[in-house]
Amino acid sequence: MKIKSLVAAAATVVASSAMAQSAFEGFYGQIATGYESNQVSNLNMSNNQAANANTSAYSETYSAANQNFGGAPLVIGVGYNARVAPSWLLGLGVDYSAISQTSSTYSTAGSSTLSKNTTTNGSQIQVSNRFNIFVTPGYEIDKDKLVYLKAGYSSVSAKSTFPTSATWNGSTVNQSFPTQTKTLSGYVLGLGYKQIISDGLYGFAEGNYMGYSSTTFSSTNTTGYTATVNPSVSSYQLLVGLGYKF
Repeated sequence: MKIKSLVAAAATVVASSAMAQSAFEGFYGQIATGYESNQVSNLNMSNNQAANANTSAYSETYSAANQNFGGAPLVIGVGYNARVAPSWLLGLGVDYSAISQTSSTYSTAGSSTLSKNTTTNGSQIQVSNRFNIFVTPGYEIDKDKLVYLKAGYSSVSAKSTFPTSATWNGSTVNQSFPTQTKTLSGYVLGLGYKQIISDGLYGFAEGNYMGYSSTTFSSTNTTGYTATVNPSVSSYQLLVGLGYKF
């Protein structure tokens, strides 16, 4: 009986010691960079003219290629990790991407009977102010190494610049469409690894995918044309960075 009691006490001490040795429990702050890629699809545009004294109402359609663009992001994050079982942590965090990413200007080609000899020029898409809030279930490989999953809500600001000119049978006419900005909602999924460097300082690597619901941008120029696009946005980030666990 005494032996069983001693074994149980020793096991309790060992378990408590192991749980107390985690270098990742508590609040943390971190910063990262790397590479971000954004894919924007469904950029086909409709151009509608309301009826007026000189003409009947009509609609034109234009086709556009998907846009892929990216660069180096700057991602700032904070969060908190709590132990839920030996070797297992559950975290709650937020991060913010501070650098905007902008596509090259692109053209659309007329794809309806009315627009088949017309192209538009100067359209552009920008994404900025990405904000993620997420949970991070993590497993401690040992007291200084942590692998984790990441899942949660993501939002991003998307700005659509409409065509600045249209070319018809070799003749170019300037356009003047106001830009539009909307906030898109979606999700973030990721996988990461952290390793303690010294005391609370750690390095980490992370891969994230963000997908967003499509939205409608619509803008009317000074001559009464209304241009409409319904883009879909998705993004991924490959990050490396440094953090500090307080």
